[in-house]
Amino acid sequence: MPTWTDVVAIGASLPEVQESTSYNTPALKVAGKLLARLRAESDGGLVVMCDLDEKAALLAEGAPFYTTAHYDGHGSILVDLENIDVPQLTELLRDAWRIKAPAKLRKQFDQI
Repeated sequence: MPTWTDVVAIGASLPEVQESTSYNTPALKVAGKLLARLRAESDGGLVVMCDLDEKAALLAEGAPFYTTAHYDGHGSILVDLENIDVPQLTELLRDAWRIKAPAKLRKQFDQI
């Protein structure tokens, strides 16, 4: 079961990701743009940025993915950290990084 510490470690493996806050909760950002944040709301979870097509596919898979009415129509998915493995979480965070990182940074990363 991954923890916020694991989320931070995965984020640290990506260029220019920084720990920050969003809505007074721990967050990861690249170039000031949100990649993921730990929710403090009653249903908890981790918010991870994604595109709407990916969100639909992930929700069709079911657990560990879910959403709330607040996130309807928004490019983000909620993840139950107690029910996801580290490789899948890593893939989600890398995809979020690709969506939010500036093009120049993505290009540099792809050349590594």
